[in-house]
Amino acid sequence: MPLDTGFGELDALQDDDARASVDDPLQAHASLGEALRALRLDRGLTLEELAEKTRVRRAYLEALEEMRLDALPSRPFTIGYVRAYALAVGVDPEAAVERFKADEPVLDEPLRAPIGVPDERDPRIAAFIAGAIVIVAAIVLWNVAQRAMNASAPPPPMASQETAWKLLSQAPTGPVKLGEPLPAPVESTIPPPYETPGLAEAGEDGMGNLAPPANINDTSDDVPVDLSTLPAVFTPKGKVYDAGNPQLTSVVTLQALNGAALIVRGGDGSVYFARQLAKGEAYRVPQLTGLIIDVSDPQDFQVFVAGRSKGVLPARQVLASKLAVEPAATPLVSAPRPTTPAG
Repeated sequence: MPLDTGFGELDALQDDDARASVDDPLQAHASLGEALRALRLDRGLTLEELAEKTRVRRAYLEALEEMRLDALPSRPFTIGYVRAYALAVGVDPEAAVERFKADEPVLDEPLRAPIGVPDERDPRIAAFIAGAIVIVAAIVLWNVAQRAMNASAPPPPMASQETAWKLLSQAPTGPVKLGEPLPAPVESTIPPPYETPGLAEAGEDGMGNLAPPANINDTSDDVPVDLSTLPAVFTPKGKVYDAGNPQLTSVVTLQALNGAALIVRGGDGSVYFARQLAKGEAYRVPQLTGLIIDVSDPQDFQVFVAGRSKGVLPARQVLASKLAVEPAATPLVSAPRPTTPAG
């Protein structure tokens, strides 16, 4: 066997490696960065265009081409940049990563923080914790010292037995004389009653009108209204109120014969109308189911149904629906009821 057979096979392998390196653009240069730069220039791409395509900063791409790893983030980020660069220039990203690992075989490099990320640790936290530890230690030492001082302190002085018996023998015996009794405490004065501001100006009826003086002999509440003296048809003698909704019709109208309060409630307790009506003012009751009319005095309101008089209200509380089908009150013939001034 010729001696140069082994050397011939070695030369053949080297030739194959050389041809493979020529065929693989990633192996055609001394470093991966130079190979990537050559591929970029061959594609006619600038660093700005490549940065926009790969979403990697231009400074990182430039550092990768120059293999300045100290200007790049940690190794996992750098490998990701290599893979993105290779995909952008049209070569196998895994082959590029293998070339990078072969050129930079640093497998135990600790992870570095990304460049430009500030350290969020606050030094004041460590100072606060140290101060808290010092305070707790001082409290514990103070308690220990107090216990030690109390344990080593001498006992309090005590009087001798002879002195104690002498003092006891001098104590008075027999009944004890008390002093004169103390006078009874002065009764506290009753504070003046609270008066709501503006109540005096508002008047007795809350509308600036004063109520007439009370007369203990006045029995006008017991005197019914003479219905024959009431007008047969409705004639406005003051402001006429309604529900405020033009779509709601009204058949029943209540007109105040004297100043009196009128409240109209729904079946659920909601208030549709509440006002102190003056003499002559009226309210058109809307045609709604379940409306309840509540007044201060039923004889102070005349009922009109479709514009014609039906007398006065039969009670303080009455359903509005009953007023349209039943007479409000039975006509009575008696002396006319005295009226109060309009409120």
